[in-house]
Amino acid sequence: MTRIIRLPDGFQPESAVTAGHFAYLGSLANGTIYRVDLRDGSGRVELPGDGTPAGGMKLDGAGRLFIAGGFSGTARVVELASGKLLMSHSLAEQPSLVADVLVGGSAAWFTDAFRPCIYEISLGTGRARAVDLHGDLTYGEGFNVLGIERTPDGKGVLIGHCDTGQLFLVDTKTGATRHVPVSAGDLTGVDGLALSGTRLIAALGGKNAVAVVELQPDGSAGEMVERIEHDGFDVPTAAFEVDGGLFVVNSKLDGSEHTTATAYSCLLLPR
Repeated sequence: MTRIIRLPDGFQPESAVTAGHFAYLGSLANGTIYRVDLRDGSGRVELPGDGTPAGGMKLDGAGRLFIAGGFSGTARVVELASGKLLMSHSLAEQPSLVADVLVGGSAAWFTDAFRPCIYEISLGTGRARAVDLHGDLTYGEGFNVLGIERTPDGKGVLIGHCDTGQLFLVDTKTGATRHVPVSAGDLTGVDGLALSGTRLIAALGGKNAVAVVELQPDGSAGEMVERIEHDGFDVPTAAFEVDGGLFVVNSKLDGSEHTTATAYSCLLLPR
């Protein structure tokens, strides 16, 4: 049975991360981090917002939360347990949309939906640099690259193009990109990406769907094995598997006007 998890009115969620039986969601409205107990759906404010949007997020093994700042063009790292700000960067001037983040090894990489680059932040020195994207990927008007994730073998990095629905392998050192063919389905509207073994879970935002792609270990090709649609979807921008289910974030980012009274929710679908 599908469970609806209510969020605070006006929250404006976009992404989430999990740790144990908790999910942590970020607010595009003010950067608040909200914690949901996946066992019973109860929630509380974990960290108050500072007014900077919280878009895509990742949590590392040291309890550091990496946050993409959306239209603010920023990236920041906070200690989840204390809320202490560990690092903050202004990555790009407007127009930019720092959409999502991947953490691995010695660096974190942030995508930009409007600028053809990824931003690398060294976890050792804290230095940031822009890596220009080239090769098979091209940027156009509107939204381009949003989600980013590892390949199943952990050696490569995948990014998704929202408008074209294509996946690409990206060399994070040089910015070279290579198209990843995906058979048996369409990933148009792809936003957040999450890896579960060899399965890539792709939230298809404006298409109100979630796709499951079976990937080659090196990410060089994939096949869509499932497309999930649900009456309760309302522009899902993030989805990932949890024990016994699929957690889906409803962003409501449909271009309509939202207020502090707008109701928001997540869904927990049985699998």
